[in-house]
Amino acid sequence: MEQRLIANKKEWTLKGFFFQWEWLLVLLLAAVFVMNSNLSDYFLDSANLRDATMGFLDKAFIVLPMVFIILLGDIDISVGSIVALCSVIMADLYNHGLPMEWAMLVCLAVGTLSGWINGLLIVKYKELSAVIVTLATMIIYRGIAYILLEDQASGKFPSWFKFLGWGYVGGIPFILIAFVFFAVVFWLLLHKTLFGRILYAMGNNATAARFSGIQVDRIKLVVFTLAGVMSAITALFLTSRMGSTRPNIAMGYELEVIAMVVLGGISTAGGKGRMIGAILAVFLIGFLRYGLGLVNVSAQMLLIVLGLLLILSVAIPQLKQRFASGRKK
Repeated sequence: MEQRLIANKKEWTLKGFFFQWEWLLVLLLAAVFVMNSNLSDYFLDSANLRDATMGFLDKAFIVLPMVFIILLGDIDISVGSIVALCSVIMADLYNHGLPMEWAMLVCLAVGTLSGWINGLLIVKYKELSAVIVTLATMIIYRGIAYILLEDQASGKFPSWFKFLGWGYVGGIPFILIAFVFFAVVFWLLLHKTLFGRILYAMGNNATAARFSGIQVDRIKLVVFTLAGVMSAITALFLTSRMGSTRPNIAMGYELEVIAMVVLGGISTAGGKGRMIGAILAVFLIGFLRYGLGLVNVSAQMLLIVLGLLLILSVAIPQLKQRFASGRKK
């Protein structure tokens, strides 16, 4: 009888390695650097590039759990509202006499609870899609923030709180150090643990995963709770950088975060993609914004460029698949 072997990894080839989506992102990032350096003499200044990360890395913390969510074939459009709610509650409590350290802990607790509520609703009411549930909670969370502060701003935080958004450690922005730390943790979770393999299994076929003994509902609850936690961390850094807060902060963050994840090669159908792609997309979009901002390119033009990049991220894999199918015939 012929022996059959089942491999759990694809055979490594040089062609397969260099034809990965992440290499295209590296090329696009290099193209962004070349284009922006020609547009502005200030772009390639090392201090400017270092400080530019302070302007776009706050939302990058949400990208990390959003990779998990989209790998499951779900989506969370409430993250921007969670950021606003966490920030407003933290500021309101501080201005009513609670020590800032405790207010920051409450901020983290509110984000955790908000993400847990999202996950609980999604697993309890399976007839509702994640987009419907998080659309509802997006409105609710933002509404609570407006009830607390109405249309007012709140700030006057202690001076040491500015360190989160503007501080340096050894000449490196603290927010960059924090993001690298969390990126490594999430990368390890996704690619080096059983938890990550379960996410891919659920994303490819949630029903088969359930019948295989995987606790699908518990995993979803954990993933959406992680999104709430990282939204709270974003709230800490964003509020620190702004020096104050309003109920309308982080408006549109959910769309930017999802755009970064999709551009990073994470399939919206679930079960396909890698963390490094999303991380590269964060810096690609961030430095693109920064460079075009130096030459006063309008926000509308930036949106058009981002839209074209998203179309590119969807079209290239489809063309590659059609080309491969045509060669087989």
